[in-house]
Amino acid sequence: MNLYLFNANDSAATYGIGSYLKELTKALEGAGINTRIVHLHSVRPDFEIVKTGQVENWYIPEVRNQNTFSGSIQMLEDYYRNVIYLLRLHIKETKDLVFHFNYNQSQFLAKELKKFFDCKTVATVHFMKWTLALHGNLLRLHTLKSKPENQRNSFEQILYTTDEYENLLYKEVDRVIALSGYMKRFLCSEYRLDPNKIAVIPNGLDDTDSEIETGRDVLRQRWHISANEFLILFAGRLNPVKGLEFLIKAFRKVLEIIPECRLIVAGNGNYDVYFQESKDICTKITFTGLLTKKELQELYQIADVGVAPSLYETFGYVAVEMMMQGLPIVTTASSGLNEVVDDTCGLKVPVIEHPDKVETDTDLLAEKILYLLQHPLEAKQMGQNGRTRYLQNYSQEIFRKNMLDFYNSLVMFNSALMLSMPGKRANCAKKI
Repeated sequence: MNLYLFNANDSAATYGIGSYLKELTKALEGAGINTRIVHLHSVRPDFEIVKTGQVENWYIPEVRNQNTFSGSIQMLEDYYRNVIYLLRLHIKETKDLVFHFNYNQSQFLAKELKKFFDCKTVATVHFMKWTLALHGNLLRLHTLKSKPENQRNSFEQILYTTDEYENLLYKEVDRVIALSGYMKRFLCSEYRLDPNKIAVIPNGLDDTDSEIETGRDVLRQRWHISANEFLILFAGRLNPVKGLEFLIKAFRKVLEIIPECRLIVAGNGNYDVYFQESKDICTKITFTGLLTKKELQELYQIADVGVAPSLYETFGYVAVEMMMQGLPIVTTASSGLNEVVDDTCGLKVPVIEHPDKVETDTDLLAEKILYLLQHPLEAKQMGQNGRTRYLQNYSQEIFRKNMLDFYNSLVMFNSALMLSMPGKRANCAKKI
């Protein structure tokens, strides 16, 4: 099989999608699949192919011609024409060709590739733009989509167009990968996708629980955390949809009961809004910025409670990382996250949708955090349960099996189709 994984130069590539591609390529090692990652909208000045281990990375920079661009969609389509040109030049092996999209704005590319290659196309739904812009507020999305076009403001029109364009990608490709059952149900109900077209394959993570050999006490000293200080950990992008604002408000209430607490915020983004929210308790909150994988693992090891207060998640990588490290979790009962963390390994608070906003109950969030801090034996058991849940559902071995079965089903279908159409195999790369 010849597999091309499409990514884009986007902040999500640093977090969830970047992790997905790393875990996927690692999981596919030794499976006899020729894997390339195509980096769209690369900041590199020229087209480059760089091999890292067994994987080739193809970097395709922006190509802009001010004389031809008439709008954002036109710009994107012009860029994709250049992408297809480069792919046709450099793709030499076309047997069992699979193009796997991890970037939502790829509908035109998915459609055009089928004109020039005999291939199968796949898209994984990592996120949708509307969830970031509306903080996952489905009520607001429905209101926006029900408005006549002439009554939408510019923000609403852009969001509507973007959502429609993403929908076209999922309709265009041969198969869609949903990271949770929740997301499959969403795609069927909101985008009217055929459920048989959608495969539910949760993300998987390589087990790194044993990589940190340094003891907890030594790690706490390294991070300047006192022995008697409870440590609450948030990890992820500093984006409103991640719910950090509500965690800070809840943490303020936690400090009223247990002053010996520290909140560590591991991730980067727009700090100003969170500095403003936490200025009265700023000495109790540590913002680390973006950490290396090893540094984040060390924090998982020394934390007492992990909190994932997202307003919307298609999956929830951070929650799985916390479960892998045996960390008890407080999370929101939100979208895919509610499915990843069950009641044996995490305490949950609901997400409340209003016509104009989404929020979570900070009193309840504080109450759940305090419960785990005040009941260490139960917290420890929940952490152990989370570790077991990770091994049973989200390990890299399970992810590898699921993805290989999925890719093989595409190839087998394609091979059967070829056998029913004599002469088709002879011309895999189609010509204009």
